[in-house]
Amino acid sequence: MEDHDHIRARVRDLVARHDLAGMTQREFLGHRFDAGLAWVHAPAGCGGLGLSRALQPVVEEELAAAGVPRLNLARNPIGLGMGAPTVLAHGTDGQRARLLRPLWTGEEVWCQLFSEPGAGSDLAGLATRAVRDGDAWVVDGQKVWTSLAHHARWAMLLARTDPQEPKHRGMTYFVLDMQAPGVEVLPLRQATGQAEFNEVFLTGVRIPDTMRLGDVGQGWTVATTTLMNERVAIGGAAAPREGGPLGELMRLWRDRPELRTPGLHHRLLRLWARAEAARIGNERTRQANAAGKPGPEGSAAKLAYAGIAQDISRLHLELTGPDALGYDDWTFRRSEMTGSGEVRHAGFHYLRTRANSIEGGTNEVLRGVIADRVLDLPREPRTDTKLPWKDVPR
Repeated sequence: MEDHDHIRARVRDLVARHDLAGMTQREFLGHRFDAGLAWVHAPAGCGGLGLSRALQPVVEEELAAAGVPRLNLARNPIGLGMGAPTVLAHGTDGQRARLLRPLWTGEEVWCQLFSEPGAGSDLAGLATRAVRDGDAWVVDGQKVWTSLAHHARWAMLLARTDPQEPKHRGMTYFVLDMQAPGVEVLPLRQATGQAEFNEVFLTGVRIPDTMRLGDVGQGWTVATTTLMNERVAIGGAAAPREGGPLGELMRLWRDRPELRTPGLHHRLLRLWARAEAARIGNERTRQANAAGKPGPEGSAAKLAYAGIAQDISRLHLELTGPDALGYDDWTFRRSEMTGSGEVRHAGFHYLRTRANSIEGGTNEVLRGVIADRVLDLPREPRTDTKLPWKDVPR
């Protein structure tokens, strides 16, 4: 209780010392970071106080009571959901001091340079090379499906540094300045008309060794931290009952009594029950994340989320009827955020949710993770995990 009281007093002091109406959200977030109230589990000076993660809800509760708007994770989803946990877990003091504050305030957006045209589901097969050159690394390669690369200042980059090693042991993890010479970002237009994804070409890009996360050759270990947090961020986010697209579907159902046929009622009830079970089950995922140990349960949460989101969008499309076919916003535009929350239209949601079973790990890969790490089933036979990467057929 002493820590709870200390946190409450610290939040109240933060609010009392700053005129919320007279500053931008970014300015207030900066003050919040400096007060150690961004993520209280982080070390002092890194936006935290070195306290238990379990105290973070106390911060949010006090801020809400003071009328501070709820933190909008969409302002920097990849940085907040994946970049920050990775830097906190594997970064040096200097890296934390340089990267975390502008990440938290949204001043510097992050993206993720993992997938490649020949290494999507099999990420460890990536071919982008990083070659040591004195106190820097020279990187050449291509990345794909990179959300928000057109806005990003920093990228989490996984590159191959030793082709003589097996594929999981020959990679190194870097933080790449997206403004560096040799970085080219090209849009990938989606079925919705948006271009939130990109392909990124890296040609002779130099990265100082000071921007390496973890040891040379230990990139897979660092990347696992990113991936586990990614799946929690996508599938395990806290949501109110009937929140998001499900809420829109339920409003449509209640507003149109003519839709309430026995068959549709049965489908809606089953979908509502699945969504509610997933929402309640996500509490365990969030508890594991709060303890600093995101694990395979994040894969289960993300897998459930993908199926439910697609089924909600399908039923919403059916219940909307011909009006759903009125979606015609095919104007090419560069999205400011990821996900389907930007446009509320049944046709848009249906098209956008097709990606849910691919992004953040395909459904097939996540089922393999669950089978291996949760159910302890025998692994599928593999012939490429012990071979030097250069000898693996591609």
